[in-house]
Amino acid sequence: QVQLVESGGGLVQAGGSLRLSCAPSGSIFSIKAMGWHRQAPGKQRELVAVITSDGSTDYADSVKGRFTISRDNAKNTGYLQMNSLKPEDTAVYYCNAQIVYSISTILVSWGQGTQVTVSS
Repeated sequence: QVQLVESGGGLVQAGGSLRLSCAPSGSIFSIKAMGWHRQAPGKQRELVAVITSDGSTDYADSVKGRFTISRDNAKNTGYLQMNSLKPEDTAVYYCNAQIVYSISTILVSWGQGTQVTVSS
């Protein structure tokens, strides 16, 4: 089972932007749904955005209008564009995905997380 690898986190000032990427660490057939989650210190992990295999998207109310989830099916890579960042967006961001290995094998994998810190 391959892992997902996130990248693109970092430190940014309030009002700034970051783009996170998520890609599998090895060879796969395809990805079905993909999601981005975040966990701030002392808080539960929350779903931030999700994108289906046909490109339908949904967002948590707290990020609607500021974050955009997208995917490149040819590269089996997902993205989270984060604009107008706020200090309350500070968290470790994780991606997960339903990975298709074969017609009979679909498994959910998670990434290791990438830190996003927004300074005021």
